[in-house]
Amino acid sequence: MGADATFSLRQVAARCGVTAAYLSRVERGEVAPPSEETLVKLAHELGEDKDVMLAMAGKISADLRSVILARPQLFAELIRAIKTMPDNTVLRIVREVRDGAW
Repeated sequence: MGADATFSLRQVAARCGVTAAYLSRVERGEVAPPSEETLVKLAHELGEDKDVMLAMAGKISADLRSVILARPQLFAELIRAIKTMPDNTVLRIVREVRDGAW
């Protein structure tokens, strides 16, 4: 069974508004990571989480950046407090906050 042509470098690049040559250079680490907009498009095209894709490029989304910058001291304290917690503990905190169960 052959490769899915919808995921060829050229096809993905075209759908994300970049050239195949540029995307190939990104893959090889020859150029800086693409913009947030392009990374989000790539994540969508590849069925990946946009926040994970951005993090892999050393970036955070503009919406998260604005939330952090609105209360930098509190978020710095929070992030430092949870940085050594196991994933299941962080997940529990996220769920409690999301569900309003705190």
